[in-house]
Amino acid sequence: MTITLRPAALPADTDAILAIWTPVIRETTITFASDLKTPATLVDYVEGRRARGREFFVAEEAGEMLGFATYDQFRGGDGYVHAMEHTIILGPQARGRGVGRALMTAVEDHARAAGAHTMVAAVSGENEIGIAFHAALGYDHVGRMPQSGRKFDRWLDLVLMQKIL
Repeated sequence: MTITLRPAALPADTDAILAIWTPVIRETTITFASDLKTPATLVDYVEGRRARGREFFVAEEAGEMLGFATYDQFRGGDGYVHAMEHTIILGPQARGRGVGRALMTAVEDHARAAGAHTMVAAVSGENEIGIAFHAALGYDHVGRMPQSGRKFDRWLDLVLMQKIL
C-alpha cells in the first residue's frame, strides 16, 4: 500500500483525526493536554493555523487515517516569527513505518518555504520513543525543564529539542 500525505480536509477528516488524537490525550503523557478536542474545536484549531500561514497535514493509507502533523509559532511576539513548534501524532498502526518521518518532512518543508528558520520539539520526558525519533531526524537536545507539566496527578519533565531548518 502507498501512504499519502495531504492537507487535512475539514470537516471530512475530523472524526478520523479525533479517533487518533483522543486516546493520546486521554491515556498518555505524550501530550500534557487533558482537554479533549471536539469537532468544533478541531476545526477552529486547524483554521486558526491556516489563517497564520501554517498547515495541518494528514497521512493515510487506503483511506485509513494514520496520523497528522502541524506547526505554529513557538512563542508569541515578533521576535519569534521565524521559530516554529510542531505537533505530530501517529496512530498505533503507523508507528515504525516511516509515516512520522514523512509527516515531519512535510511540516519542515512547509515551514521553511514560509520563512521559518528553526523548528522546536517539546517532548514529554517520559516519551523516550519521541525523543529518539526527533534525534534521528536531526533535532538537537537543547534543554530539559523538570516538572513543567502535570497530568494524571504527576509532575512531568519537558524535553526541548531543536532543528535549524
